[in-house]
Amino acid sequence: MRIGIEAQRLFRARKHGMDIVALELLRRLPALAPEHEFVAFVRPGEDRCLAPEANLEVVEVEARSYPTWEQIALPRAAKAAGVDLLHCTANTAPLASPVPVVLTLHDIIFMEGGSPLLRGGSAYQRLGNQYRRAVVPGAVRRAARVTTVSTYESGRIAERFPEASGVLSVVPNAVSETFAPETNPGRLRTVRERYALPERFVFLLGNTDPKKNIPGAVDAYVRYARGTDSPVPLVVADLAPEALAAHLRALGAMDLADLFVLPGYMAHADLPAVYSLCDAFLYPSLRESFGLPILEAMACGAPVITSDAASMPEVAGAAALLTDPRQPAEIAAALQQVLGSSPLRRALSARGRRRAATFSWDHAARLMLAEYEAALAPEASGVAVPAALAPALG
Repeated sequence: MRIGIEAQRLFRARKHGMDIVALELLRRLPALAPEHEFVAFVRPGEDRCLAPEANLEVVEVEARSYPTWEQIALPRAAKAAGVDLLHCTANTAPLASPVPVVLTLHDIIFMEGGSPLLRGGSAYQRLGNQYRRAVVPGAVRRAARVTTVSTYESGRIAERFPEASGVLSVVPNAVSETFAPETNPGRLRTVRERYALPERFVFLLGNTDPKKNIPGAVDAYVRYARGTDSPVPLVVADLAPEALAAHLRALGAMDLADLFVLPGYMAHADLPAVYSLCDAFLYPSLRESFGLPILEAMACGAPVITSDAASMPEVAGAAALLTDPRQPAEIAAALQQVLGSSPLRRALSARGRRRAATFSWDHAARLMLAEYEAALAPEASGVAVPAALAPALG
């Protein structure tokens, strides 16, 4: 079997969760299935994080825009490469593929048009959601198999797209072996100095996506800081100073600005050290289909405070403190509880490491191989190319 895997954004420097998932699968599939050939379709970029192997080709495909790349350039490249199957890894797929498609739907938040989780965000995010709303219904109907990353999200997809129920499976994410407690003093010192990290700190990943609940996290931290004599600083990665200032002004809390550390973008390779250094990792998202940073933080031994909503309890299990993400006072109380108790931090750290170890990328890759085989089985119910939509791909 010759399997094409769409990984359009794999070579970009600032990778997101979906890019990491594609990369981890591509790193494992060739070794797990040497009898198959794999072809990764990527867009040219500066971080060439994947190299060809004996049964792995890396094909760079150029196009001006994401839709043009996916709807025109990718089907042509798949046909030219002679693949038997195309796995589209990032929520969307060509509406006219020359071969059967396995579609990974990480989430379908973008289909919830009236949701407050879709308000705000960057122009790029809004345009992306419009594209997904236009493409995904047709892509789901035409897919031979549909996978998602959690039982929670599987339920949402089956409710929204009942026609996909018979081809829908869960292939959970996992955590890379690079996420482990960093014990090298030199490495820890280098990362601390690089980002001017204080001796003690809470770590929060900044993001303009409304579902990440950054305003709620800042509100919760302000409440915590107001209620303690010696608050532990909050480090917020990838958050612009003007965005923080707007949140603090709205809360009447500009006097607390010095408690916030804004290091800008943090390289993915530095995150294990940052997680290892922090006193707690705060992840109060309103909606996640999985929540990969929860596992990454746990694997490094960071005590985790996350949400009791969506997939996050499914991922965190009993290894994190769960709070209502819409109740800043509840999050603030959890911060006080964790930061004020070293025995609790040690307990959460140990529980988290055990929890993270139960998720395996090798297991995920084996599950995905089974999906590829099912997609090419005679009884597969997906459709490769509807004749009415098939363009001239030659």
